[in-house]
Amino acid sequence: MRIAQIAPLYEAVPPKLYGGTERVVSYLTEELVRRGHEVTLFASGDSVTGAELVPICPQALRLDTACADPLALHIVMLERVFQLAQHFDVLHFHVDYLHYPLSRRQTVPHVTTLHGRLDLPELPCVYDEFTDVSVVSISDAQRAPLPQANWQATVHHGLPLNLHAARDGEGGYLAFLGRISPEKRVDRAVEIARRVGLPLKVAAKVDAADRRYYQREIEPLFRDPLVEYIGEIGEHEKGEFLGNALALVFPINWPEPFGLVMIESMACGTPVIAWRCGSVPEVIDEGETGFVVDDLEGAVRAVEQARTLDRRRCRQGFERRFSVARMARDYLTVYRQLIEGSAGARRGQTAQGARTMPTAAGDGKPRARVKPVV
Repeated sequence: MRIAQIAPLYEAVPPKLYGGTERVVSYLTEELVRRGHEVTLFASGDSVTGAELVPICPQALRLDTACADPLALHIVMLERVFQLAQHFDVLHFHVDYLHYPLSRRQTVPHVTTLHGRLDLPELPCVYDEFTDVSVVSISDAQRAPLPQANWQATVHHGLPLNLHAARDGEGGYLAFLGRISPEKRVDRAVEIARRVGLPLKVAAKVDAADRRYYQREIEPLFRDPLVEYIGEIGEHEKGEFLGNALALVFPINWPEPFGLVMIESMACGTPVIAWRCGSVPEVIDEGETGFVVDDLEGAVRAVEQARTLDRRRCRQGFERRFSVARMARDYLTVYRQLIEGSAGARRGQTAQGARTMPTAAGDGKPRARVKPVV
């Protein structure tokens, strides 16, 4: 199958540091290549892939301090995608709704994975208009604000099985991994650590948009001797950071579309303690890969319970549900359904045209029906 993967340009594929969407695009792309498919990746020029790379800009835009208008480069990327569209069997977009007016006006089957939150007030009008655009959710919970969207499937994220190895949690600390922002609630993580008297290690980036929040609300909390702020870490550091933790705390306060860090933790055999928001109940197997809680008291109890979990079973739960092989199979099923549906639509249009096409003389009588070429 000839597949185009169209990634955001904000991070490389895979990202050098933080970047969930681009990381998933990388895992999927490499697995599809491994399975023998012809994959073309549209991404930043510093991406590393076994697919054919179409570089749009020299480096990830987050690392390019000279880039003042990221949208401009995404527009250039979409033009290149649609110039080449007829060379592919399917186009797989990961850039939200930016391409919808273009993709609905061409004939190549296409699908968009929606990686972000969908409870924004402007989105219903987009999906009221683009009811024909095929989309994939990364959790069932993510769909709730947009029931009118043309959902094709839910495909949970997956990771390569050899990316992380199970560890024994010998560090005995609580871990927080991701981004510092109001919806991620690292302040809750600090409070949990204080109540149970365990160290908390925080590996997280601070976006420019959240800098004031960090300085005003969070930085003072990090003066607690129980808290160690490590900063942003790369992929090669995650295994040790997560694997040596007693548990990952995921105290979110927003409708999390998926939460890649949860399955990264499970891959290390480390259970997850997470608030009941968004995808969390879908991802965690209660009492096996972690605990879903509703408040601080529940989180404190879950820390003690986490000590009793079998970390091998936690890893096995990850292997059973969240491998990159499973993710690729799910997407290949979506691709095939879209391709078959597109071919069926073309056959129907060809047949309808044969029944109604007038003769060269223009007498309005139908010509003999011609067998369509597919």
